[in-house]
Amino acid sequence: MATTNLNIRTDADVKIAAEQIFNELGLNMTTAVNMFLRQTIRENGIPFELKLKTPNEITLAAIEEGRTLAQNKDVKGYTSMDELKAALEI
Repeated sequence: MATTNLNIRTDADVKIAAEQIFNELGLNMTTAVNMFLRQTIRENGIPFELKLKTPNEITLAAIEEGRTLAQNKDVKGYTSMDELKAALEI
């Protein structure tokens, strides 16, 4: 297979941010661009979104609250859903 160079211009901050994401996904810029191009050909259009699953602010706050509660010895724990429901008077 013959190869060719593809030169593109983009904002430096965009390149850095994309490279960080690609690195987390185990990709380099060349591989990511080639994936995009090949999938574009297969789909005959813009093909897909490839992104990391990042929790939103509400979910991050809930995770942090859960961690805090799990480490707090003064917080009552429950061993069954029935016990929890009784405590919540459900």
